[in-house]
Amino acid sequence: MLTCNHPVPPDRYNDRVEDHLRITGFYHVSQIGIVQCQKALVNALIERWHPDTHTFHLPIGECAVTLEDVALILGLPTDGLPVTGMTMSSFEALEAECLLQFGVAPRREDCRSSCIKLTWLRNLKENIELTDEINIQRYVRCHIMLLIGTILLGDKSGAGVHWKFLPLLRDFVNIGQYSWGSACLAHLYRALCRASRYNSSVELIENIILGGVTGSFVWVAYAVDRVDPNIIPTEIYMQSVVWSATVPLVSFECIEWHATDRVRRQFGFIQGVPNPEQNLAKAHGEVLTGPKNLNWATAPSHSKWVMHWTNRYHYVLDELPMPSQHPLDSYMNWYRTKYGNRLSLSNVVGEENDEGNQDMDAGNDDMEGGNQDSNEGSQDMDEDNEDQEPQISLPNPPQQEQP
Repeated sequence: MLTCNHPVPPDRYNDRVEDHLRITGFYHVSQIGIVQCQKALVNALIERWHPDTHTFHLPIGECAVTLEDVALILGLPTDGLPVTGMTMSSFEALEAECLLQFGVAPRREDCRSSCIKLTWLRNLKENIELTDEINIQRYVRCHIMLLIGTILLGDKSGAGVHWKFLPLLRDFVNIGQYSWGSACLAHLYRALCRASRYNSSVELIENIILGGVTGSFVWVAYAVDRVDPNIIPTEIYMQSVVWSATVPLVSFECIEWHATDRVRRQFGFIQGVPNPEQNLAKAHGEVLTGPKNLNWATAPSHSKWVMHWTNRYHYVLDELPMPSQHPLDSYMNWYRTKYGNRLSLSNVVGEENDEGNQDMDAGNDDMEGGNQDSNEGSQDMDEDNEDQEPQISLPNPPQQEQP
């Protein structure tokens, strides 16, 4: 079962570093409060997820979480360099990287395998004095690593973050040039692929997911008649060119497929019969177990997909938007023939959701204390952050900027 909530207050930041957070592309995601979601609804969606297509299968067709959702909900950069590079298992390499970027290194007991414990990062962040540019950048790097280890790319332990992301933070002004949004979506897809089992017993909200959704399903969720255009910052829409690209999502060893050709209606297009499922071969399901001293950008199993992402503009859906969201008859005939045996209702009785009524602002007055307390005595991480099932966090959209 996946962890659907990040119930403790998120890591806050000193207002003095706001401009630096904007430079890195992590400002908007830093505005997110306590993350909560409808547990039963998420588990119902997990039951409908198909790892071979990377989409949710409903009686009315396929849908998916896309780069558009990540951009508009989290505010992360989506158009940019792939989040990839070297992974090294040496503690000495970890120590040297931390000395370079933070001016101090963790002890061995502050780490577990290739992961840095979040408690060490929080203590470091609290003790950095924002007296000059060097310390401000160190502070922001700490904050970003905490975001990565919790609401963005965190695992079930919630106790540490893999240090492989640190080298991407060296060049401070270019941190925002990476597609952090696609890396985040890759980890979400991987979590869904690991959690989904066609015969698994999960809570199912039948009336919402499978009961009579044909006429009520909103395909274009962010249309101008549904979302106030003043809520979404302009710079986020500037990267919308890649949101519909049918491409691999890259995050080091993690490669997942962004199957937008199967969910054209979410981008305002008519849905026809899609291309066959993309076979990611060995790259799909790769994990960091044991020593992995490897450059994933050039690894034989991954380089093809990294290059595909680099050429992402060639794979953008380019049809003319159509006013009707009904699929072609040929698509529905094909869809029911191919997947009809998987579209029936689960035998599991829906359960009441007891986690959806939390106050989103509860505990915000004591952010830092809540974060530290939640990690004291937390369970040891497994051999590697990446061996564990990542948690799924579905937060609210970024808050509108205050004047």
